[in-house]
Amino acid sequence: MTKKFKKITLMVPCYNEEKGIPNVIKDVPVKKLKEMGYKIEVLVINNNSTDKTAEVAKKLGARVVDEPRPGKGNAIKTGFKSIAKDVDFALMVDGDNTYKPHEMLRLIEPLESGFSDVIIGSRLEGNMKGKAMSFSHRLANWFFTFITRFFYGANVTDTCTGYFAWTRKAIDVLNGHIKAEGFAIEAEMITKMAKLGLRIHSVPITYDPRHGESKLAPISDGLKITWMLLKNIKWKPGK
Repeated sequence: MTKKFKKITLMVPCYNEEKGIPNVIKDVPVKKLKEMGYKIEVLVINNNSTDKTAEVAKKLGARVVDEPRPGKGNAIKTGFKSIAKDVDFALMVDGDNTYKPHEMLRLIEPLESGFSDVIIGSRLEGNMKGKAMSFSHRLANWFFTFITRFFYGANVTDTCTGYFAWTRKAIDVLNGHIKAEGFAIEAEMITKMAKLGLRIHSVPITYDPRHGESKLAPISDGLKITWMLLKNIKWKPGK
């Protein structure tokens, strides 16, 4: 009798990540996942890269889809639309090798057991390596997380993380509601998921210094994230 595997898609939004993407793909625990009854596909969303990100990803076995509109939010929206209908769980990590795909079973287990609909990987309560995050960025993240917990009642400890895991139900509920084009996307997803009644929890993860140059603009992106957190307080589905 043929064993039936549950399907996982790992989304990796990328803009010029040819240095980091090989390690991201190679770190996916394919063998361990298979032993646990899962089959995984790596989905790289090539966000108008000018380097060899797409070429490298394809050579390493990833499925690559293109999103020419700049911005991480646009890449994630395209990623959601590209997930097959029969996928059971979806995850997301950045392409700069700061997050560790081999830790994904830690995020999947609470979804598999029915404990949660969405799991986010928390850097702030996890294992942060070296100078992966400056003190000013930690301070900003603590502030964003306070707003998220206070105004939305969301049980999260890192509002700006890039490591997410969703059930199929959560994907279907969230899809169509995200509008942000840039780095405010994580704050938008978390606040709207809370408003949509999805059960969200955090687990500690490892966070390493990135490979390549950061695309984050601390002041302008920080203001956009703050505005997103405040304006969504009054957001309701359908608005």
